Amino acid sequence: MTNNYEFPTPTLISGNGVELEVFEAGQKNGGQPIVLCHGWPEHAFSWRHQVTPLVEAGYHVIIPNQRGYGESSCPKEVTKYDIEHLTGDLVALLDHYQYKDAIFMGHDWGASVVWSMALLHPERVNKMINLCLPYQVRGERPWIDFMEEAFGDDYYFVHFNKQPGVADAVLDENAAQFLRNLYRKNVPSQGSVEGMEMINLAKATQPLGEPVMSDDDLSVYITAFNKTGFTPSINWYRNLNRNWNLLGDSSPILHQPTLMIYGEKDIIPPLPNIKDFVPNIDIKSLNTGHWIQEERPEELNQMILEWLEK
Repeated sequence: MTNNYEFPTPTLISGNGVELEVFEAGQKNGGQPIVLCHGWPEHAFSWRHQVTPLVEAGYHVIIPNQRGYGESSCPKEVTKYDIEHLTGDLVALLDHYQYKDAIFMGHDWGASVVWSMALLHPERVNKMINLCLPYQVRGERPWIDFMEEAFGDDYYFVHFNKQPGVADAVLDENAAQFLRNLYRKNVPSQGSVEGMEMINLAKATQPLGEPVMSDDDLSVYITAFNKTGFTPSINWYRNLNRNWNLLGDSSPILHQPTLMIYGEKDIIPPLPNIKDFVPNIDIKSLNTGHWIQEERPEELNQMILEWLEK
């Protein structure tokens, strides 16, 4: 695997009561701003393959380590990781750069933040690109309650909420092994396995499938999580029911031009009626699993740039 990218040096930017570690490239105010939002358990570095192509296409690329990650602030209070705080951090970033709005691109949890950004701060979102995680319809019941009934107590979203601290400790103790086992592709199906998936991954001594990144690249993640531990980022999950309440007054229809890219081998299913909620959407897919930026960076970049040029 070759490292054909240059990742920018970070700056610490204050706003919304926290400091964010931000990696930026391209010319401020010279091009259109695009903010890239990573998922869990990721790092701004997960966007390294996108930086150069976007800068060369004239974009000002802004990649925060969101709160709870890397050198960004890791507040102790669980509620400081709710969706108002997470989207508020992105609003503060736009204010810092004096941008009225920007294009937002998210992967995994980052996609969830981008969808919510369009719900809570629609005037700040010019266009959206989301990878892997479709729009989350706010149903009749809070998300964790629904998941507990549908998937049981061991489902990791539920476990993180019902047994705070338990998974965190196992992941902290086995950070390198957990991340090595998680960042894989072409993993053979295990069927239904007992226990909590993330704890099982952290304890597994043999990784399955093939790695999606080099050891050097993976070491960036390992170093970051050895510093912060996993609790701050897991606290995002501990706000899902709170977020369900906070989003209750928002209109569920998003009007921004949107590109949704699914991984065809990902376990996250597409949302069949997504156009009911995001009418101005283009839907694409790539033959990848969940780690879409790692697995097919060139094809992904081409898809993104072609859509942005439309």
